Amino acid sequence: MLISGAGRGIGRGIALACARRGAQIVVTDVALADAQAVAAEIGTIGGVATALACDVTSRTSVEAAVAGTIGAYGRLDCVVHNATSRYSPLSEPLDDIVEAHWDDLVAVGPRGAFLLAAAARPHLAASGGSLLLLISNAAYHGAPDLPAYAAVKGALRGMVKALAREWGPAGIRVNGLSPLAMTPALERYLDLYPEAETPLLERAALRRFGHPEDDIGAAATLLIGRDARFITGQTLIADGGGVMP
Repeated sequence: MLISGAGRGIGRGIALACARRGAQIVVTDVALADAQAVAAEIGTIGGVATALACDVTSRTSVEAAVAGTIGAYGRLDCVVHNATSRYSPLSEPLDDIVEAHWDDLVAVGPRGAFLLAAAARPHLAASGGSLLLLISNAAYHGAPDLPAYAAVKGALRGMVKALAREWGPAGIRVNGLSPLAMTPALERYLDLYPEAETPLLERAALRRFGHPEDDIGAAATLLIGRDARFITGQTLIADGGGVMP
């Protein structure tokens, strides 16, 4: 399986959780050193992993990563699009949005998902595999001062539904995962906006942030595993009971 943005945070958590369950992982990240560190970590727990550099905004880079996965393991069973823009933690009301930030959010999110999906589709069809897109609660509750971030995550949620219907006849499942976990990105957000921590925790029924591997990684393994073979077009919210649509 190939995971984008897996050099840290939730991507790393998903990589470790899947590796512990026997998956062979291709850890990709725009920073190769981060991907290599996670691949080495997987090796220490007895897993199998390869590290590749991948900029999901580049078709050439994405196609090379998919080709590298096939070269390493001979097949591709799952793609997890976890990469997110470095501008995701910034609170920018509509009137204050920097156009370059908007462009990067779109390029990493929906465009990155499009490029990965297009490159992976024939391989996922051959293996009867699945695509998992990382969404956000911002796509559900309309996060104030985050219209750009909410828009791109909402677009990914729509893509999950559309691709599930389009690819279902080929035997490919497509799902989304909307997490809330303590990650470097959330830490940066709370450093910038410390007043946001209490409302976030009070909104969650379990009154805590998730763990990237134990909570979010476990949810991801459920969605991509054989036990979910009849689940497609759905977005699972793993946020401790914050959003209950």
